[in-house]
Amino acid sequence: MIVALIGIGVGVVGVVFAAVALFSVYRLRRSYDLLSVHEGRESMVDVIARTREEIADLSDEVVATQRELQATRRDLAAALRHVAVVRYDAFGDMGGRFSFSAALLDDAGDGLMITSIHGRTETRTYLKGVRAGSSDIDLSPEEQQAIATARGDLPRAREVQGGAA
Repeated sequence: MIVALIGIGVGVVGVVFAAVALFSVYRLRRSYDLLSVHEGRESMVDVIARTREEIADLSDEVVATQRELQATRRDLAAALRHVAVVRYDAFGDMGGRFSFSAALLDDAGDGLMITSIHGRTETRTYLKGVRAGSSDIDLSPEEQQAIATARGDLPRAREVQGGAA
């Protein structure tokens, strides 16, 4: 009788081991099915390989985009993008503020100053180079104001009355 009980116990343990082994085989089979090719489906290995290639391509594109962004930032710093215009009456007897000084500067404060003086019989236009916010040629108060406004030193252009440039 004891031998029969031991035999039954060994049989039950064997059945449990067989069930665990069968479950393990089932899980391995599912994993294998995911990785293997079936009719019209890519294998998981192929999907992973393709995804890695796409990630590498995207990484290359990100690096190229970063280079382009840096080049664009350099170009933008050199662009004449800081602009201010000051309108004024160059002569006390003239109305309408037809005279103006316009500053066009890059990020370093380099650029040009365009000044147009309007009189009764003629209008004269002057062009001055600007380096680091100043010029080799004397600047009028209106031109200095236009530069200060373009550089952001003044919150916005103010109207200046009187004086010839």
